[in-house]
Amino acid sequence: MGDTGPTGPVMDRDEVDRALARLGAEHEAIETSLFALQDHAGRRLLEGAELTGVTAERWAAAEASITLLWSYFDAYTGALRAAREIRTRRRWSSREDLVELTELLRGESVTVAGGAGRLSERYSLAALVDRMNQLYATSLDMVVAADAVWSALPARIDLLAAELRRTRELAHSVGVRPGEHPAGDDLERITRTLTRLREQVVSDPLAFWRPAEGSSAPGGGRPDTTVYDREARALEDVRREIDAVLAVRQDAEQRIVRLRDVLSRADRTLAEARTARGEVLAKIAATEVPVVSGPPTVLQEQLSAAAEYRRHAQWHRLSPLLESLEEKAEDELLRARESLTAVTAPLAVRAELRGRLDAYKAKAARLGLAEDPELVEKYEKARRMLWSAPCDLRVAEQAVLRYQHAVAELLGTAPRVPGQGGPVDRSGLGPGT
Repeated sequence: MGDTGPTGPVMDRDEVDRALARLGAEHEAIETSLFALQDHAGRRLLEGAELTGVTAERWAAAEASITLLWSYFDAYTGALRAAREIRTRRRWSSREDLVELTELLRGESVTVAGGAGRLSERYSLAALVDRMNQLYATSLDMVVAADAVWSALPARIDLLAAELRRTRELAHSVGVRPGEHPAGDDLERITRTLTRLREQVVSDPLAFWRPAEGSSAPGGGRPDTTVYDREARALEDVRREIDAVLAVRQDAEQRIVRLRDVLSRADRTLAEARTARGEVLAKIAATEVPVVSGPPTVLQEQLSAAAEYRRHAQWHRLSPLLESLEEKAEDELLRARESLTAVTAPLAVRAELRGRLDAYKAKAARLGLAEDPELVEKYEKARRMLWSAPCDLRVAEQAVLRYQHAVAELLGTAPRVPGQGGPVDRSGLGPGT
């Protein structure tokens, strides 16, 4: 159609009918969305909540936008109704009707109350739809975000708080209390943090919302659970400590009995070392014998303290003490054994020399050399040194080596004597044995 008006070519009847059908469908979709927003659980919660922080600021803006949305929708409805009335005046619309419809459907024919301090604004129906879609998206985004945080975090916080209460009761039963045990202090801190977190989540949910990067869809993002997750991990750590204390309560008696046994063995070993030292000093000459210390009284005192803790059900004190005592007791037993080994080393050397001397004598006897005068003399001399007290190990060793050398010479396999170069046969028997 060639006629034109202020808004461009005048629409024909088919164009008008298509435009009215499209605008009618958009009207139904907008109306459905607005009622859904009106009935949204998040919006109802926002209306009844005492909001703070960023949520209070954004909800004030969203409320104004929702009010403006309904105002725009009413204006849109009125303009659409007016257009429909013009179109239904007569079956075949006149040119004047089509000009009026073209202006109404395409022109800036809708006057609405202005936002942001303006008295009024004029829109075309298409521009008004775009404006409503924009306001709806920003309002819905705020409502969905707040509802998502409220749906996710308070319930999880409540579940964690219930677990916290159970853990506190369990901790109290084993003596883990604030000011007396670090885990008790941790429980108090977690309690304060969760209480404060729930209050903040309820009053300012958007402070715990993280929008998705690059997403423009309403509600694109996720609740920020950083604080919640940190406290959940902290509570799990405390629970493990409480479980460790409970384990102490269950096997404390057996562990204390084992500790007594280990310390008793250490004491007996030290007593044996002290007795052996006296024997070494009496039987071995020219030898430095290490001093044997007595059992550490502090371990016995700590063991008595552990028994007292168990008797008075002070499991939180008993747990670290038992762990420390078990390590120290094993160290003490090892020290006692090393002390006994060090003290008896000279006796072990003497025993080895005695065994070597007798082995070479037996070898000489098997080969018919037992009556050799030189061998008999050297054997008796070495034997007197090794079986007399105190025994000079250095001199006795030289005597054994001389006897061993004499036997070897007679057999043609003389070993080297220290000081004469070459290795010394310390096998005890030598070649052919």
